[in-house]
Amino acid sequence: MADYVAALDQGTTSTRCMLFDHGGNVVAVEQLEHEQIYPQPGWVEHDPKEIWERSRQVMDAACNKASGGPGAVAAVGITNQRETTVVWDRNTGEPVHNAIVWQDTRTDKLCDELMKEGGQDRFRLKNGLPIATYFSGPKVRWILDNVDGAQAKADAGELCFGNIDTWCIWNLTGGTDGGLHITDVSNASRTMLMNLETLGWDDELLDAIGVPRSMLPEIQPSSAPYGEIKSGVFKGIQVAGDLGDQQAATFGQTCFSVGEAKNTYGTGNFLLLNTGHEAVQSKNGLITTVGYKIGDQKAVYCLEGSIAITGALVQWLRDNLKMIRTAPEVEDLAKTVEDNGGCYIVPAFSGLFAPYWKSDARGVFAGLTRYVNNGHIARATLEATAFQSREVADAMNADSGVDLESLKVDGGMVGNETLMQFQADILGVPVIRPKVAETTALGAAYAAGLATGFWSTEDELRENWVEDKRWNPQMDAGARDTAYRFWKKAVERTFDWAE
Repeated sequence: MADYVAALDQGTTSTRCMLFDHGGNVVAVEQLEHEQIYPQPGWVEHDPKEIWERSRQVMDAACNKASGGPGAVAAVGITNQRETTVVWDRNTGEPVHNAIVWQDTRTDKLCDELMKEGGQDRFRLKNGLPIATYFSGPKVRWILDNVDGAQAKADAGELCFGNIDTWCIWNLTGGTDGGLHITDVSNASRTMLMNLETLGWDDELLDAIGVPRSMLPEIQPSSAPYGEIKSGVFKGIQVAGDLGDQQAATFGQTCFSVGEAKNTYGTGNFLLLNTGHEAVQSKNGLITTVGYKIGDQKAVYCLEGSIAITGALVQWLRDNLKMIRTAPEVEDLAKTVEDNGGCYIVPAFSGLFAPYWKSDARGVFAGLTRYVNNGHIARATLEATAFQSREVADAMNADSGVDLESLKVDGGMVGNETLMQFQADILGVPVIRPKVAETTALGAAYAAGLATGFWSTEDELRENWVEDKRWNPQMDAGARDTAYRFWKKAVERTFDWAE
């Protein structure tokens, strides 16, 4: 009997491998950052080969930390930064361009062209998504239009497209020597190319956006045995789970029932609500996405509120403004003041995602006076995350008709207790952190473990969920409403900036 399940968690800023035991406890972890490439304003890229190298390194190192080694691992699950787009030559394995990251806005003109016929919601009934620079399909189109020879190679069937899950699985299972070109329903639902009802690639969407079907991976369930790893310490072990990172976090938080929701605090923030087997169309700026599909069971759908920049704003303070040396220092700096001093920061660096979907918005500092100091800026940075999450929660309440009673949270920023308290204050409901806060990797492990019999039922996974800490609201309603009103004024100042 195996002792562990492994998860490869390929995120926006780093790659990690985590091993979990049957109780869902972390046994080993290894993590490495990769380079963020900014060729020009609004463009964000990663080197796919560097990501694959980091993936190999962290998998080997994590496995070596665990007693029993690879022989004790039942299966490997994959979770990934969604929408980030890789196109590579299926014969050589060489990417034709850097990966275009989900935050990248270079496809804005292409998206404008697509909106001329039918507006921003032209495809929403089919794919659940507004037309936006966020999603993968337009990024593929941009590569075909702008890389010499790419269109001809695609037409000849020589190119593969995938989000990062597909790139990693293809390499893990052999690459040019028989590697599996697959994705799961949760990642496919982020491309603008998949039909939510059929769970297959849609010819109308492919034709409109201009992506050849031959480039596309085969769509699989989120939890199923796909194939064996061909090299490295995990050689011979099944890859058996694949989930986009936010769907994986929802799975790791065991939000298996209709109405259960979680909010992940990472590079961006993502609030997902389980809507069951029904793909609910949003009227309030959310997107409809596939949550997960276990084997032959029906797919489970979610409403999602996607926020582009939250933890990335802390990194911006660290790397661009040099106000802090490490990300955790932002909390100490914020605690040197009692409030934001009237300063509001709206980090629309990549436009605004939910609930506005304005790619022409850009970031603003509002309410600045001579009184404002670096402590106020640090506090406003944290508050920006909580305010954006409140906007998405309001939209979710309106769409679902059910008011949020509490919020399960996870991700790297939930160790910031100042942020968590302010989040409870501005929402007016308790915020609850689980014992294992890195639920993204845990969700990928759960998917792989279910597919291989390491865990037998969803109820077994629910029993692993343990509350670590709860924050209750302490702010009075009047102060909450005033702060939120000023936030809304600041958001309006970001609109229509880029031309």
